[in-house]
Amino acid sequence: MSTTAVPAQSPFDPETTRIERVLCFTAHPDDIDFGAAGTVAAWTAAGVQVSYCIMTDGDAGGFDPEQREEIVRLRVAEQQRAAALVGVTDIHYLHQRDGYLGPSHEVMREVVRLIRQLRPDVVLSMHPERNWNRIQKSHPDHLAVGEAVTRAVYPALENPFAYPELAESGLEAYKLPWLWLFAGPEERENHFVDVTGHVESKLAAIHIHVSQHPDVDAMERTVRGLMLGTGARAGLPAGRSAEAFHVVTVNGQGTIAGF
Repeated sequence: MSTTAVPAQSPFDPETTRIERVLCFTAHPDDIDFGAAGTVAAWTAAGVQVSYCIMTDGDAGGFDPEQREEIVRLRVAEQQRAAALVGVTDIHYLHQRDGYLGPSHEVMREVVRLIRQLRPDVVLSMHPERNWNRIQKSHPDHLAVGEAVTRAVYPALENPFAYPELAESGLEAYKLPWLWLFAGPEERENHFVDVTGHVESKLAAIHIHVSQHPDVDAMERTVRGLMLGTGARAGLPAGRSAEAFHVVTVNGQGTIAGF
């Protein structure tokens, strides 16, 4: 999978060190599909193991009043089907209430627990900073995911005395190499992934979330336009599509190859 030249402030050289496992944190079913499903599809196509952790059940989502009693079941089923389209079958939920998510110690402890269990090379998360150019990217639950994951990654994840009950249960401290953040301010972007070959897979995944999109055609036009705009912002040739990230070195001695 090709990438653009990485800006000088990027903390890694994209030509070395492969990613083998990725853990993605989002607030609601469909967040990962809008934000990074093209990159996820590229990862899984290359043999990377990708897992999702969705912090809420999306119980406040949807548009049809008649679906209220079954909205959680619908959204779980939609996410499973959408994830399968981009090669992901391992999905975890924290079952927090949609619209009430915060970076509490309860949430951070569960983030630490899951990272220590899976020990990924990359944690992918929503960004903790608000995007004033496109405020829809900055739902309060999205910001809470970013803040909770960032706080959990350092220092609690690598501190054996933080949440000691985890270490006592056999989940040893872990130093994460890389944190990738998406849906943040454009000025934070330092890595663009050319996902032109995975646009249709991303859109297919988004289409699965029918409970959330009353105008599917408008949604698709918007997503295609945004991806083309990101490609242009990345300096890719006209007609190429990209996804953007803010990549942060946490404890990396190596670098990321091919992504």
